[in-house]
Amino acid sequence: MRDFLLVLLISIQVMAQEQLPFSSIPKAPEQVTAGTTLARMVQGVGFRYHWATYELKENDLKYRPTPEAQSALETLQHIYSLALVIKNTTVNESNIRPETERFDDYTVLRKETLKLLEEATENLLQASAADIAKMEVVFERQGKRSHFPVWNLINGPIEDVIYHTGQIVSFRRTTGNPIPKGVNVFMGTKN
Repeated sequence: MRDFLLVLLISIQVMAQEQLPFSSIPKAPEQVTAGTTLARMVQGVGFRYHWATYELKENDLKYRPTPEAQSALETLQHIYSLALVIKNTTVNESNIRPETERFDDYTVLRKETLKLLEEATENLLQASAADIAKMEVVFERQGKRSHFPVWNLINGPIEDVIYHTGQIVSFRRTTGNPIPKGVNVFMGTKN
């Protein structure tokens, strides 16, 4: 009976993880526009993040390369904050600093990060060229607002998520839990 319950629990966890966004990258849009290009960049980020964070274990989450470095879990929390900046930019919302929302549960953190990236993608796919031109990255700290052009979204949060996702891939290799075989970032698929 105990073995049956363990298999059932694992099956439920696998099914729940498979339902999260970005297990693959959808077919490319027919037109290349500012919105579809930005959306594709976020889809690539989401796909890499999905598989880099798939089935992390407790020792993976606790891993830190040096005592001064962030742990993998702390790196995932930072990625969440970057995903929030990406999503907020697509709807012209401010990013309040310091942040108040923090997830310590890996499963919730992973799901919420992927949902933010999915929402950002949907917003970008629906955005017109005029909408994209009006987008700004906005930070608000103690009532003071800083505005940056949408270009900073690319070299800032989007590229930073890629950078930190690569760290997670490296960390999990170090802990003996590499990403699943068959993940093809060029094709956006997993075989």
